[in-house]
Amino acid sequence: MATVGVIVPAFNAAKTLPIALESVASQTFDDWQILLVDDGSTDNTAEVVAPFLDRFGPKIKIIKQQNRGLPAARNTAIRASSAEFLALLDADDVWLPCRLEESLKVLRERPQAGLAYGGITSIDQDGRPGESFVGNRRFAEGRIAPRIYMRQVELPCPTLTFRRKCIDEVGLFDETMRATEDRDLCLRIALRYEVAFVPRVIACYRVSPSSMTTDPERMLQAQMQFIEKHFGAPGCGLVARRIALSQCYKQRADALSLRRRPWPALASSLRALALYPFDIGNIRTAASMLLRSSGLNR
Repeated sequence: MATVGVIVPAFNAAKTLPIALESVASQTFDDWQILLVDDGSTDNTAEVVAPFLDRFGPKIKIIKQQNRGLPAARNTAIRASSAEFLALLDADDVWLPCRLEESLKVLRERPQAGLAYGGITSIDQDGRPGESFVGNRRFAEGRIAPRIYMRQVELPCPTLTFRRKCIDEVGLFDETMRATEDRDLCLRIALRYEVAFVPRVIACYRVSPSSMTTDPERMLQAQMQFIEKHFGAPGCGLVARRIALSQCYKQRADALSLRRRPWPALASSLRALALYPFDIGNIRTAASMLLRSSGLNR
């Protein structure tokens, strides 16, 4: 039995999937098994995966299913694994060679932690690097469930590693959620366990023009679902809810601004400011959006 089950959902990702799989093969920690779920792909996914079947042998398991979405595909992979730890890797993301070794190191140093995450660098469709995120050091680890709820901690998906026993306790991914399902699972674990943090970049996240995170309206709807689902949990009361909502509207304002929609961006930033005016980030975003929209009238 492998120590780590690598959870890889794939839907029409033939272009990037080989790069993701190669990044697993390059790990300095090699006691892993890939659980690859082909979630109803209609491209040549099967063709690009075939060489890895011969090369990896029992270290890779392919499961095909009708298209059911990302959370369901991950759940299928989790059910097929008996590993002690489960690590997420989407088909368009890339791990650095140290990814598994560093994640297991912090989890073994902190047996009271139920999950670990780390720093990340964004890459574009051609693999060119962008900005790096190395965590909110103030709230990086420990008992941080309320911080996760309030979106004061980012948990980059390709850096997440869970103890299998924790998922057995809190349940699998919520298949009714089409975004924020990873934050939802992290919060459910963090309400019972500590969170561990790897203070360095351990993976690359591919930014796609078609990803849901670039759709401000759908993303806001998904975030609202998450906020309402956990409202009332320990540390997730009225003030925390207002902070969480303000963060969602601030993120929506930034996304709308990138889409060159200055007036909706300004409205969203003002909504964030009204919800929680004590956050300097909300003040700065609203001021920036106001200046941009005012410039249009000159």
